[in-house]
Amino acid sequence: MGVIGGEYGVRILQRLSPDGSGGLPDGVPPAYRQTSKLEQLLGARVWDEIRGRIVVDFGCGEGREVVELVEHGAKHVIGIETRPLWLDRAAALATTRGVAPRCTFVRRWTRAGSADVIVSLDSFEHFDDPAEILHVMHAMLRPGGCVLCAFGPTWYHPYGGHLFSVFPWAHCVFSEYAMVTWRSQLPGKLPTRSLREAGLNKMTVRRFRKLVERSPLTFASFEAVPIRRIEWLARLPLREVTTSVVRCRLVPRSA
Repeated sequence: MGVIGGEYGVRILQRLSPDGSGGLPDGVPPAYRQTSKLEQLLGARVWDEIRGRIVVDFGCGEGREVVELVEHGAKHVIGIETRPLWLDRAAALATTRGVAPRCTFVRRWTRAGSADVIVSLDSFEHFDDPAEILHVMHAMLRPGGCVLCAFGPTWYHPYGGHLFSVFPWAHCVFSEYAMVTWRSQLPGKLPTRSLREAGLNKMTVRRFRKLVERSPLTFASFEAVPIRRIEWLARLPLREVTTSVVRCRLVPRSA
């Protein structure tokens, strides 16, 4: 990965983006600020899927979707998030919105067979061990349960490097060393030694499909949603570079 590396690559990135700007922004993307991220990524049918059910939001962030799931009729929602600060914010949001009794926020959830539906939005490209996560999700599901998953952009998308994509496909131009060294030297950033340590696992469409094929889950549906402006290019040979979002429904193989 990357043809420009070493300290030379670091210096170019420092010149291109001395403050870390560029790439995908932190926080809630503009496209989701005035609409439901759940509905936009999973479709309006998501509300029928979760109504009256026990739902897990796997990678819940600051809890916006947890609260929304409860407000749309979920019986109880468990938000799983590894970052304590975000868990605190999620709990505060649930209290402010008056739904705290129907929400649980935790760093880990070990109760097997406790979830009717698992929701995972914009997380599979960040999990440190996505193969293990698929096994964990399978163990959480009750008989007849399902996983509703959507994530992106995938690795070969123009901005698949997320914060490392200071211009389209920059994450494919610069070496991993150059990118993490440049990012680590920005004000307020902690040093990191790899993209995985920085929270990016280089998830491609092909890799995700292979991970699912080797897991105890299987696809009930799968869609590689193309970048809107170049839908006409979205054919199998170009799927990796034209996919904006992967959207799927996973069920246990034995179901």
